[in-house]
Amino acid sequence: MATTLVLLQLFIVLTLIFIGARVGGIGLGIYGMVGVFILIFVFGLQPGKLPIDVMLIIVSVITAAAALQASGGLDYLVGLAAKFLRKHPEHITFYGPLTTWLFCLVAGTAHTSYSLLPIISEIATNSKIRPERPMSVATIAASLGITGSPVSAATAAAISTDLLGGLGIELKDILIICIPASLIAILVASFVQNFIGKDLEKDPEYIRRVKEGIINPEEDARLMEQMEQNPDKHAKYSVIAFLFGVFLVVLFGSVPSLRPSFMIDGKLTRLGMPETIEIIMMSIAAIILLVGKADVRKAVQGNVFAAGMNAMVSIFGIAWMGDTFFNGNLAFFKSHIADIVSQYPFLFSVALFIMSIMLFSQAATVRTLYPLGIGLGIAPLALIAMFPAVNGYFFFPNYPTEVAAINFDRTGTTRIGKYVLNHSFQVAGFITTFVSIGVGYLIITFLY
Repeated sequence: MATTLVLLQLFIVLTLIFIGARVGGIGLGIYGMVGVFILIFVFGLQPGKLPIDVMLIIVSVITAAAALQASGGLDYLVGLAAKFLRKHPEHITFYGPLTTWLFCLVAGTAHTSYSLLPIISEIATNSKIRPERPMSVATIAASLGITGSPVSAATAAAISTDLLGGLGIELKDILIICIPASLIAILVASFVQNFIGKDLEKDPEYIRRVKEGIINPEEDARLMEQMEQNPDKHAKYSVIAFLFGVFLVVLFGSVPSLRPSFMIDGKLTRLGMPETIEIIMMSIAAIILLVGKADVRKAVQGNVFAAGMNAMVSIFGIAWMGDTFFNGNLAFFKSHIADIVSQYPFLFSVALFIMSIMLFSQAATVRTLYPLGIGLGIAPLALIAMFPAVNGYFFFPNYPTEVAAINFDRTGTTRIGKYVLNHSFQVAGFITTFVSIGVGYLIITFLY
């Protein structure tokens, strides 16, 4: 009976994702909220955790990015990149994901990717490169940055004394194994992604949007040429301000001691990264408007702001639906996965992958399943090699970074497929997972 109910709920969740994807725009959020209603009021599940932090981070980052666009900074940045890309147009598929990975690696959070995704999308679009290619890998690369980061919650959980830390595993072991494994995995995925999908100018959805005037390639090209030949110094200042904001996010993420701390109920509590990002990026938006001489009205009229708000609404509904479903059935999933792993220890990486889909959190997945892996006698180094498997939440296209990437791509090439699961992130996600785990095993075999 329990299995039937869970499968029925899963069917409803996938159906509503499918309908929302077909409707487009804020449809994902609206139909996701319908799913929340059904799960709570019909099936009686406890409401999941609202993705408030993610939503507010998107608001703050998009406000800064919209101010950057209004000041001409985004065009200036795209123009600079275009000079290089005209000679090496395929490189955005490599450099976009690598930049995203590096930022998330240093900051310890995938939230920094929200400031990079719209820029990657615009560079690809204006260079006539299918944005799906760099956007899909960049979204996955953000997660890989977390499982190689010295400051992420997932890494902290893995090396805690009650888990791998108590078995002699140190931070350097995770860095030595996971960073090279992730880097190689991203390069492989980026190479493969260059051959995924039709070229931008042959893509039916792109052609449709051009015909309907949603995208104007000639105008985009004219603006880019203008920015290359006559760069606005105010636009340059706004870019510097925006990049300074990103630098501060990375700095405070990589050096937590720099963040303010407060005594709360007798306990010293440090300002969290979500709040730090929100404060910094909203403040940077003010600086951009000031030094970039931007019209604040243009900021809310640009496509970056519209895409960001679409992403926020979508995340509000669809992420809440996913969290409600998986957490409402957590006991069911944990018991079934535990049985499988107990019988077949080598499938532990598969269990990590599946559990991460349900929990939407690398740290929570580590905390939930690593004690089982240790109890089964799996070698600690092998558990590190399996660490990237906790990034499996790309499987369903309702994770915030995926939803954001879909909305930031105004060409429509980054999308949810007809059958929901055949979305833009599957290929890159599975390639990086398999390659990173495989390379991790090679590293522990030859270096330890």
